[in-house]
Amino acid sequence: MAGVQRGPRERMVFSAAQLIRRDGVSATGMRDVAVHANAPRGSLQHYFPGGKEQLVGEAVTWAGRYAGKRVARFMADLAEPAPSALFAAMVRQWTDEYETADGLGGCPVAAATVDCASSEATREAAAAAFMCWRAPVAEALTELGVPAERAEPLATLMISSLEGAIIMARAEGDVRPLRTVARELGPLLDAAVLPDRPTTGRGEA
Repeated sequence: MAGVQRGPRERMVFSAAQLIRRDGVSATGMRDVAVHANAPRGSLQHYFPGGKEQLVGEAVTWAGRYAGKRVARFMADLAEPAPSALFAAMVRQWTDEYETADGLGGCPVAAATVDCASSEATREAAAAAFMCWRAPVAEALTELGVPAERAEPLATLMISSLEGAIIMARAEGDVRPLRTVARELGPLLDAAVLPDRPTTGRGEA
């Protein structure tokens, strides 16, 4: 996302997503977002009259759309057109971050789901965000030869496995759970491909 020019509103939504994935919703204050976004504090009320709940909802929505758009990029860069290779690319995004940054951030959608379970608006935003992510993954699996009736269930499996591995990797301070889930889930994903669309994907991240 480097080099993208954003206005103050877009910067605050982006900053909220980054702070939520690092610190969680409860520990992310509106002032923290304004400072991180280099935006005037008074602009928070102007752009987000619904307060923190609105800002969190929009940050979660942004995160879901971003994750969904990344799927097309992963598909375009695949050396091997296989479901396991797609999943490995999804995992690699996180292992690369861990290895180049001071630590691994979490997923803002998952963080908001856990921290704001009592907020119906945030729950709905998180559910929609996961759908924005799941739908492109399912479509990609279909393109890779997975039957349409299995594409969405497997997309759900991929995303939920990745989310769980991210949490474990953060807890353990190691990318091993991420590499493990890519390796172990890859063969299952490739086995779902129709017989007339053989693939030889790699599960390693």
